[in-house]
Amino acid sequence: MIKKLRRITLQHQGLATTSPFGKGPEATLRVLEQLGYIQVDSLSVVVRAHHHTLWNRVPDYQTNYLSLLVEQRRAFEYWYHAASYLPMSHYRFVLPQMSAIKRGERSYYSHVDKKYIRHVIERITVEGPLKARDFKSSTKNKTTWWNWKPAKQALETLFIQGELMISGRNGMEKIYDLRERVLPDEVDTSEPSLSEFSEYLIGLTVQAYGFTTLNQLCHLRTGALLRQALETALQQMLEDGSLQKLKVDGMPAVYTTQDILESKVSRTNSRVRLLSPFDNAIIHRDRVWQLFGFDYKLECYTPKDKRRFGYFCLPILFQDNFVGRVDCKAHRDKNEFELINLHVDSDTLDLEKFIPNFKKAVNRFSAFNECRSIRVSNVFPKKAASLFKKAISTPK
Repeated sequence: MIKKLRRITLQHQGLATTSPFGKGPEATLRVLEQLGYIQVDSLSVVVRAHHHTLWNRVPDYQTNYLSLLVEQRRAFEYWYHAASYLPMSHYRFVLPQMSAIKRGERSYYSHVDKKYIRHVIERITVEGPLKARDFKSSTKNKTTWWNWKPAKQALETLFIQGELMISGRNGMEKIYDLRERVLPDEVDTSEPSLSEFSEYLIGLTVQAYGFTTLNQLCHLRTGALLRQALETALQQMLEDGSLQKLKVDGMPAVYTTQDILESKVSRTNSRVRLLSPFDNAIIHRDRVWQLFGFDYKLECYTPKDKRRFGYFCLPILFQDNFVGRVDCKAHRDKNEFELINLHVDSDTLDLEKFIPNFKKAVNRFSAFNECRSIRVSNVFPKKAASLFKKAISTPK
């Protein structure tokens, strides 16, 4: 059953075939609608996480596709479990979090003076969309109340409360505007009940992964009331037959649908995928361990002397399993893409089959990072180093 669940989840994640969502901006939107969200991250060791995640599912993906969807008001930014892009059709399901923040049940900047809030609203109302830097003071006096830091806090507070929306970005720099000038008129703004929200989370997670567990539903979501509502919704869906409950060795109770269980799931193709550490398929580490036996940790937040694999290791997916990780860096000033530390499970891999597919993946990813040459620095185990270096490094 574990092997079938692996294939099911890779298929639902759009990682089993070459072009499951089609191509272009429309495919990008279909990915958002299938997965529910794409996490945003500012780290730029390689191309940023949101673009990386989409590139792995849309073969011709270009970094302007997300901006285009936001401009067309078909996608928006908010929090899922972290900063994310979401399909506009899911807007009403972020309203419970906005309401909780407004009620003071959750706070991000707890001491933002109301005068900063008023100042930000007034300026955006009159001047139109603004960036945080537009609020920088022209004076060196750091006590000036409209200097950048409190204005930025006010902008983020208004954004997380739903009064402002992100109308676009200039690189990673957010552009803020009034909600009523960004949100399409036809969008449903009725706040879902707790039971509706629970059913949404269950349905979306099963859609995105092919199955779910209670722990996955609660991943990075706190609150006894939500957990209780999810447990109630799961029980009701079991009773009405819309969900099935499975016992799988090494996993908590698994919930899926009869249609998914009965569906024919073919073996994942041989394409190697270098995933972002923030990719939807890898973000729930406990689930990845239970399903794939892959113990993954992003070590950029780990002190250098305690890192095992490297600063920004990317999980390597080959066919139905994770077979290693590679610490990469795009040296954009030199147009060079470096594999700093490549770790592979050479004992279980057919290297003759794996290396050509890995080379194709590295070549594609290097090009997506706008690098022309490739350098392989370290390979583990060392007995495989010469094979990888000879096959992948660009001759000087």
